[in-house]
Amino acid sequence: MQAKLSLEELCAGQGLSRSLVVEMVEYEVVRPVAGERDADWLFEAGAAHWAKRALRLKSDLDLDWLAVAMLVDLLREREALARENAQLRQRLARFLAQD
Repeated sequence: MQAKLSLEELCAGQGLSRSLVVEMVEYEVVRPVAGERDADWLFEAGAAHWAKRALRLKSDLDLDWLAVAMLVDLLREREALARENAQLRQRLARFLAQD
């Protein structure tokens, strides 16, 4: 089970303002896994990685939040596909080794 971060912990750990994280949530760049109000939000520890990465994309490429959100979604999907591919390669290697 992954550790959970409160909004305050996420902000403090990454040096982000509360309003910036709220804006990231509005565009689904980071997603709370629990809590209805921002004061109650909890984030998976990986949200810190995505918040940092999103800020860098926004700054380096001079993008608006909508474009950043789209890029982050594509990067998440790419990482998931890479993990799945690695798992399938391991299974294939085990299958071929049985012969």
